Amino acid sequence: MAKARALEKRRKAIRNIRKITRTMELIATARFRKAMERAMTGAAYTRRLTDLVGHLARTDLEVSHPLLEHRDKTHRATLLMFTANRGLCGGYNAAVMRCGLGAWRRLKERGVEERRLEVVGKRGISGLKFRGITPDESFTHFNERPVFAEVDVLASRYLHDYLEGQLDRLEVAYTRFDSLSRQEAVVETLLPLGELDGAEKAAHDLDEHPEYEFLPSPESILDEVVPMSFKMRLMKCFLDAAVSEQVARMLAMKAATENADSMISELTMIFNRARQGQITSELLEVINGAEALSQ
Repeated sequence: MAKARALEKRRKAIRNIRKITRTMELIATARFRKAMERAMTGAAYTRRLTDLVGHLARTDLEVSHPLLEHRDKTHRATLLMFTANRGLCGGYNAAVMRCGLGAWRRLKERGVEERRLEVVGKRGISGLKFRGITPDESFTHFNERPVFAEVDVLASRYLHDYLEGQLDRLEVAYTRFDSLSRQEAVVETLLPLGELDGAEKAAHDLDEHPEYEFLPSPESILDEVVPMSFKMRLMKCFLDAAVSEQVARMLAMKAATENADSMISELTMIFNRARQGQITSELLEVINGAEALSQ
């Protein structure tokens, strides 16, 4: 009977764990839907701004902006790594860490004199600490619903450092959200803006020599559009990371729930066999006792 009781106790514990994982799966699903709506809302605007800035940088117009200027030598670079504040999201944090540390090594191999490593999320901070790496700055106040006002503060600091010559290159390691079935840990260059992926394809998406009319002046328009393009691009990284985190947690909790179901079924079968064996043993004892009394 002791074995059957132990099996029942273990099965009850797994059922309780299953309730938790199932609840977390439902919560992650709800948060994913809200995060995806926010990400999709800003994606088209961000993409169009990026394409426009990239195309302007490749036209024959006599307009220029410091954020679009290519710097031959990178003396100062910053790597911003996006991780989660919480775990239980599968390999989400590990993939970003692996991708980000690879970019960090490449910056060193290129001979960048001054490098800064900045991390978003508690999991990234603890992961770097485990590897003996101390980030230059860390952020833990960003959650699954990033606010543009908070991102704007960070983006403004990067813009100021870049314009003052204290920063030559900004790279971000984050999980890009393409669809529910595809999220990829990538490293993208946000500064200078001329190296954005969208800028490279903009010349093919638009006419080769479009005509622009600037009112009141090209400088005033670019002073507004170019910095906003960078800020929205950084905001998109936050939104993509938030969506990808919820997808990873949703899938991880779904897999945990399915594993719990499988373990419960297996333990139920073992419990039934053990219980059947105990009943058979008890019946044999009763029969043997009755035969002993009849003799």
